[in-house]
Formats: sequence, structure tokens, C-alpha cells
Amino acid sequence: MTMYLYDTAKREVVPFTPGETVLMYTCGITPYDATHLGHAATFLMYDILQRRLIDKGHTVRCVRNVTDVDDPLFAKARELGIHYLDLAAGEEARFNRDMVALNTLPVFSTPRASSAISDIRGFIGMVLDRGFAYVAEGSVYFDVTKFPTFGDVSHYSHEQMIEFARQRGGNVDDPHKKNPLDFVLWHPSADDEPSWDATWGAGRPGWHIECSALALRELGTTIDLHGGGSDLIFPHHECERAQSEAATGEPFVKHWMHVAMVFKDGEKMSKSLGNLVFVDQLRTQFDPRSIRLGVIEHHYRNEWEWEETLMPRNHQRLENWKASVGGAESSVLQEVRDCLDQDLNTPAAIAAIDEAAIKGNDVTDAAALLGVELSEAIAPR
Repeated sequence: MTMYLYDTAKREVVPFTPGETVLMYTCGITPYDATHLGHAATFLMYDILQRRLIDKGHTVRCVRNVTDVDDPLFAKARELGIHYLDLAAGEEARFNRDMVALNTLPVFSTPRASSAISDIRGFIGMVLDRGFAYVAEGSVYFDVTKFPTFGDVSHYSHEQMIEFARQRGGNVDDPHKKNPLDFVLWHPSADDEPSWDATWGAGRPGWHIECSALALRELGTTIDLHGGGSDLIFPHHECERAQSEAATGEPFVKHWMHVAMVFKDGEKMSKSLGNLVFVDQLRTQFDPRSIRLGVIEHHYRNEWEWEETLMPRNHQRLENWKASVGGAESSVLQEVRDCLDQDLNTPAAIAAIDEAAIKGNDVTDAAALLGVELSEAIAPR
């Protein structure tokens, strides 16, 4: 059966028909704090996508970067009085423990931005050579007026792009820019930040260029699917596409997939607001499989709000599923496959498993396709 997924750029559900090997890039963490449920929602949905693609016979080459050269990381390290790489290493390790506990599949690679400085400098050189960027006061900026299809990922209006850029670190008031939507490829470092030499001036890369350089290095010019949270649609993914296609002259991404935000207290979970539910804290109270179920009972394109009944409800769901082990065989595995092929409809898949378990049918294989292993005894930790 053909898989169908919503494509952000096309703004519709379309067939997703990659070749035998699926090239996938998922924007990873900036490692300066613990994993919260918003992060978990993003990475669990891409994990389920990988599982279904593997189940269909594909090999999946998924790259999930670590942004260890970025303003929030430097600010937190400055606040704590520690080296930014020490902070990054500790938080990356905590993130990895959470991902293991939540039973996510290993990804093909998890490259750090700091590993790609030479790649980034070469990439910026390509963009400059092709006339899509300019140098001003030691910074290199991408000139969006030279890229006529800028905006074709997000489809936001000019006013919306300006507002999102302002909210998400775009510095639209930078006096050295020709256009407020121009974005930084390279800029001078502050005194306590890392700095690398470049022909246009010492400094460090901008946020967006890191993912383009890593995707090109790890996966090649054109990738099958690029994903992340919906807050990355603009400016991050819009800018990634523009600079990547400017550098290579080839299409960057065939399919754009984004996971909706998770809310608490009426606001999007965010480190700046502090309205967070951390995975490592939940793991001290609940089986990680219950946490996984609590996340994936929501469709990946629907925003949802944390509620106190979420974990008890999914604890009971897990118990019901476990009680089915050894029961009669059923067609529920194929039902789950069909649900996932229809835009990763995990709520429908879970409902099908719930119904089969209530009937006393063994749901072990169907649960496993969602990453829930019923045969293991897992205590909260």
C-alpha cells in the first residue's frame, strides 16, 4: 500500500514514494536543557515513520543533528559559568538516555555543528560564488531578493515572515542587512564565544547554515524528507532550502514534514516560558512505554495540551495491551499499517489496538510497530 504524508510546502497530503533507501534529515536539539514533551513528540513521530518505512522494506538513513554552536547554548553556559561544550555534552547525554528509554530506533548519524566548520565555510563560499550572498562588516548575509521562490516552504506573507523572524532570532533590525529578511550565514563572535578563521572574517556560523552543511555532507544534494517541529518552518527550514539550492543548484528536499507544538497552561511548551514537562522526570513515575503512548495518542499535525490525566490514562492502556499477550491472533497489525500509511494516523492505530485488546486478541506485533514492546518488564526510572 502507498504511504501518504502531508507535505508542508505542497500544503496537502501526497504520496510518499521514496526509493529503497530513504534519506531523512530531522532537526535535533540545541543541548542546553533537558528533553521536554514537545521534543519527545517530534522525535517519536519520526521514529514511527522510520519503523513503518523499515516495515515496508526500506532502509532508512536518518540524520539528526546536534546544534552545539548557537546563541541559547552560549547564553546558558555563560549563566552557569561552564564551558559551552561541557554543557552540550551533558545535555546531549541526558537526551540520549531519554530517547533510549522511549525506545526510539538508533539513527544513522548525530553530527554536531562544531564538527562541520570546514564544511560550513566551503558551503558559504559556494553561496557567495553563485551570487546569492554578500559580506558586510565581517558578516555574510544571504540575499533573499536573489532567490525568487523564498517563502515557498512556509507560504507565509511578508508580514508574517518578518514577525516570525523577529520572534525567532532573525534580527530583522540589523542595519547591515539589505533586506530585513536577509539572514546570517556567518558573523563575528562575542569575546566569550568560539571563533574560527574565514576569508571574510573570523567568527562563527549562523544557525541555518549548520543544517544545510550537515545535510549535504551526510546525505548528499537532495534528500527525501526533512522534518522538525512546526516552529522550524520559518525561518529555519525556509532559509535552509534557500541557501542549499543556491549553493548546489539542485532541489534540496522532496518532502517537508512538520510536527505540531505541545502546549501547557495555554502556551507552547518552551524553555523561555518554563512551562515544561520533562521526560526524565516523568520516567521516575511512569513506565516509558506509557509516556510514548501518551504522546502518540495525538496526531502529529494537531497541537495538543498537557493534561494531568494523560499519564494515568495511558498507564491503564498499557496494562490492557499487556494483558492481551497470548490471546487469539487478529488482523490488527494490518489495521495499524493501514492507519500509519494514511498520514501517520497514530490515534486511529491506537484505537484499533485498544479494540483488539478489549476483545482478548494478542496485540504484541501491532504495538511493536508503534515502538511499544509488550514482552518487556520496564520499571519507572
